[in-house]
Amino acid sequence: MGDQFDVSLEDGELLAEVELTTNLIIAATESEDRLSTEEIDQILGVLDDEDH
Repeated sequence: MGDQFDVSLEDGELLAEVELTTNLIIAATESEDRLSTEEIDQILGVLDDEDH
């Protein structure tokens, strides 16, 4: 019987999500204050309608 905790992280979408989450954690840790919505959007690569 295989080890249920031996899970490969070869899923590209999962790796991208982990990277985004890690970037948010690092930015939040380095910030003296709460991150603004704009800062979070920038970290996540979210574009405003004006940016298109």
